[in-house]
This record gives sequence, C-alpha cells and structure tokens, in this order.
Amino acid sequence: MEDLFTVGALISLLTLAILEVVLGIDNVIFVSIILGRMPEGQRLKGRRIWMVGGILLRSVLLLGIGWLVHNGERPLFSVLGYPFNLRNCIMFFGGLFLLYKAVKEIHHKLEGGDEEPGSTPKTASFGALMAQILLVDAVFSFDSIVTAIGLAKHVEVMIAAVIVAMIVMFFFANSISGFIERHPALKMLALSFLVMVGFMLFFEGLHPLHHSEIPKGYAYVAMAFSFGVELLNMRYRKKVVKLNK
Repeated sequence: MEDLFTVGALISLLTLAILEVVLGIDNVIFVSIILGRMPEGQRLKGRRIWMVGGILLRSVLLLGIGWLVHNGERPLFSVLGYPFNLRNCIMFFGGLFLLYKAVKEIHHKLEGGDEEPGSTPKTASFGALMAQILLVDAVFSFDSIVTAIGLAKHVEVMIAAVIVAMIVMFFFANSISGFIERHPALKMLALSFLVMVGFMLFFEGLHPLHHSEIPKGYAYVAMAFSFGVELLNMRYRKKVVKLNK
C-alpha cells in the first residue's frame, strides 16, 4: 500500500492524468457537439452522466485488467485466415459508428438547416443522445485503458488518474461546446476531425489485414495546425468587421 505514495507513483499519476486528457480531446469534441443538440437545461445533467459513466466504465475495465490483458489480444475469429481479436472489433465498429455520426452531423448542418415553415424540427431524445455519448466514450476509453496499463503499475493509480482526467474534461466540455456553437466554422472543423479519428479507428480495427498503423502524432499535429489556422481566420474576420464599422 505504501508503494502508492512514492514519488514514482505520484509522477505516474500526474503523467497518466495529462495523457488521459490529451487522448480524450477527440472524445470531448464529440461530446460537445452532441451536448449542443440538447436543450440548455439538460446539458449540465448530460455532462454529469457522461462524467460518472466514463469514470465507472474505465474503472470497471481497469479492475478487470487481468481479463482484458489476456483476452483483448486473443483471436476471437478469423476472416480468410486473418485473426481478429476483441480490440480489433471495438476499433472497427467504433470507427464505423463515429464515421456515420460525424458524416450524418455534417449532412445535417449542410442540408438539414432549412426547415419548412410551420414544421417542427426533429430532435433526438435525451436518452438517445446520452446513449450515443456513452457508446463513443466506451470506444475511446479502450485507448486510454491501454495507455494506463502501459504507464502505471498499480490499478489504484490508474483509476485515480482516470477520475482526475474525467473531472477536468467535465469542466471543459461545456466551454468547448459553447465555443463551438458560437463559431459554425469551428464546428465543421471539429466534425472533420471526428471523420479523421473515425477512419483511424476503422483502419486500426483492420490491423490483421494490413499490419500497419497511422501515427496518431501526425493526426494530432494536423488537428492543432488546422485549429490554429481557423483561430487566425476568426481574428482576421473580427478585425475586418471593426475596420468596416
């Protein structure tokens, strides 16, 4: 027990918590977009359910770490001689789901904005939206669990890091959601990010076929660069508006 309060354990906790937040950025983007489709009065409740659900899900996976390590890489079935395991299935179907949701959201923004006069816009129920959030959170949690397994020796440290990361993401989700809603161009950029992340998950799920991977560092650098360019565009547009007044 005293091993949990050593300098090494505290460094592992801090490092893992930061990495969990970084790895959860794409998750926060997706959650922010879905929260934006909820009525204002339900968003806080949605964020609370997401935070508690995310902590419980990751904690259960970490407590079952032995089963995960032994079965996560164990072949479940084979297609034309190529073995697929649990991780492959989660990444494959999770990527497909994320691709579907992101493309559908883009289509909704581009084609579904004009409602007929007098018609009532179709909105998903709170339960349906929360189910989407928790489902995608489950997919993203797999990567964070694998990271936790690789960086920390004690399950208690892993769970503490997950709790810290989820609390941080909980407080940032609402700000990100509001910021994205106020800037439609950023929302489209965020949806484009999700398309890229969905394809990466889908590609990773097919790892037994191609035995290669897309370096995530490249994807995150591309996202950061695109986001920086859009921030410069926003600043430029504000400056132009002030000069024209």
